[in-house]
Amino acid sequence: MGTRLVLIRHGITEWNQQRRYCGYKDIGLSSRGKAQVVRLRKRFKGFEFDRIYCSDRKRALQTKAILFGKGDFVKVKGLREIDFGVFEGLRHHEIVRKYPKLYKEWLADPYKARIPEAEPMRIFKKRVHDAIKRIIQANRGKTIAVVCHGGVIAIFVSSLLKSRNFWRYVPSPASITIIEHRGTFLKPKQGRF
Repeated sequence: MGTRLVLIRHGITEWNQQRRYCGYKDIGLSSRGKAQVVRLRKRFKGFEFDRIYCSDRKRALQTKAILFGKGDFVKVKGLREIDFGVFEGLRHHEIVRKYPKLYKEWLADPYKARIPEAEPMRIFKKRVHDAIKRIIQANRGKTIAVVCHGGVIAIFVSSLLKSRNFWRYVPSPASITIIEHRGTFLKPKQGRF
């Protein structure tokens, strides 16, 4: 039997709604985000997890609490969203105005573009892979919930599929991506469950 990872993106935040880049900043869920997670929770009825892991950022912790209550879980710093450096907290139109060339490069190829003070994509990718690898090794043959961020899921899925198109795999807020590991990874399934 393989290991099943259920990667859960947190609900939407005020910054997400305002189209602000939100990475390392510790922003909580908006009321809309909380409602999204409540809807997702209904879909988990009858579904059991052997273990729950969660990013240490407030929006992920709030999502975990709404979905699974105060039960036992493991906080994992390695599941944090990417640090967007000078883009952090800025709205899309502000970035376009302040950093037009850099932003265009970032959208075209986030692996090549170097955002000042940001975590490089290759470092982010390694951090996420190391965290998920440790989770899998500790839970062989089990079903695991991993509450984290859109970028974390996108970097993991895109690298599994050997794609540099990171943007294609950013999931919607309060959605899930299921990945099965049977020695190797099977193709991820994304959706609202």
